[in-house]
Amino acid sequence: MAAKVYLEPANTLNVYDECDILVVGGGSAGHSAALAAARAGAKNIVLMERYGYMGGDVTGGYVIMVPALTWFGKSFVRGIQEEWFTRMESIPNAVLGPKLSQAGMTDPLLTGAWRAIHGCVTRSKTPSLVRAVYFEPNQLKIEMDKMLLEERDRIKVLYHSWGTKPIMDGNNVKGVIFESKEGRQVIYAKTVIDATGDGDIFRQTGAPFTALASSNTRSNKTALVWRIGGINWDLYQEWLRTRPDSDAGMYQSLGKIAGFPSMIIASSRNDICWVNNWIPNKDCAKIEDLTKTEIIVRNSMRDVLEYLREVCPVAFRNAFLYDIAPQLGARCSYRLNGEHVMTPNDFAFAPKYDDVIAWHSTVCPLNDNGPVEIPYRSILPKIADNLLCPGRHISADDIAIDWLTLIPQCIGTGQAAGVAAAVALKDGTTVRNVNIKTVQNILIDQDVPLPRNSRTDPALTQFCEEHEYGLYTEMAKAAKAEGDARKVYDPEKLYGQKM
Repeated sequence: MAAKVYLEPANTLNVYDECDILVVGGGSAGHSAALAAARAGAKNIVLMERYGYMGGDVTGGYVIMVPALTWFGKSFVRGIQEEWFTRMESIPNAVLGPKLSQAGMTDPLLTGAWRAIHGCVTRSKTPSLVRAVYFEPNQLKIEMDKMLLEERDRIKVLYHSWGTKPIMDGNNVKGVIFESKEGRQVIYAKTVIDATGDGDIFRQTGAPFTALASSNTRSNKTALVWRIGGINWDLYQEWLRTRPDSDAGMYQSLGKIAGFPSMIIASSRNDICWVNNWIPNKDCAKIEDLTKTEIIVRNSMRDVLEYLREVCPVAFRNAFLYDIAPQLGARCSYRLNGEHVMTPNDFAFAPKYDDVIAWHSTVCPLNDNGPVEIPYRSILPKIADNLLCPGRHISADDIAIDWLTLIPQCIGTGQAAGVAAAVALKDGTTVRNVNIKTVQNILIDQDVPLPRNSRTDPALTQFCEEHEYGLYTEMAKAAKAEGDARKVYDPEKLYGQKM
């Protein structure tokens, strides 16, 4: 039976604004894109966000920990990502994590002190500190606004405005239709940056895209994060140390109580923790899956709290529901099928790209979290012109996307997209044929290390070579023998249920 349809009458839409660069989505990718474009000289930028704050999953979804910013003590992920934390470090309880200057330290007293904070210490034979940062999302909301206010003459912010449809002229994107309390309106732009995370714009341009990631990966799962107040994290860690295997046991028990994998994680304050969760086989671009996630997670919260109070009263006796993330945590839905599709081979063979825009240490077991090169072509769509697509929907296959949807990679690709849009505007070219060397030089000016550039410390490349780019792992060796990492990589075997 054919689905019922409604034929919408033709309508005349008001042109709300015209700009040089329109960024749709104010998450970590979009916010970074607008800032980077302004700092690269663009003067007429509109940044559109459907909620009333910047940050997306970071500030609204309470993804309040940024991992793996260093590798063996070397800093590869800086730029706007590191700027977040340097700006907030003087604010009480706003950030928590080893300082950048401490990364790589092996002092057992230091590593012992940080071991209770997930991701801050390596699990190697000789543990060392990692630049991994926990932060208070509401403080970051304030700081992200402050960063935009510093560029108020260049960036116009539209909150509570939801970009819904591209305006096309053949293959050229000319602007976007958006919805708000004022109704349906139009913004024209010379370049559009789709930073929606779900490809809300590029999916309607005719550009190729793919759907949900592999069911065996972290990206196949949704989440609704919530926070618990009135606890004592230090006492909880002492309680764990007196009970062998209790950390894994707590994870298993919480999963049974909630009905889906759940984990309590430290925050930037000792009296608050957050509860991350993994709702399997859910697509964050589907109404039904979004609705189910919201309901089943909220329905579990009181039971989880009661269990924690009962089994660990020393730390959770006075625990209470502190707050619930205002928006659902979205890991993956639609992905760009762009001019370059990243795969596990990008992590297993350390290829070098002339159009590299980010050189990131990531969370990947194939190369022991070593740095990989992300090329500009991975945010460049096929067919559609005047459009860039940074963030968690970048062009990657169903396995590699698992290591590219995290906050640092969203910021890195967003920052590059903003610079590329500004350079194309200044040079009178398009983002498809932009001068990539100029883009790379400006990114380095914005504190983004890139390989094979005379202004990047050559010691970083030398260090990577000495450490084989992390390709000493058994999986990387097996991938080399097979000639294809997908033949040896088994997410289900690696992760099990814990995502």
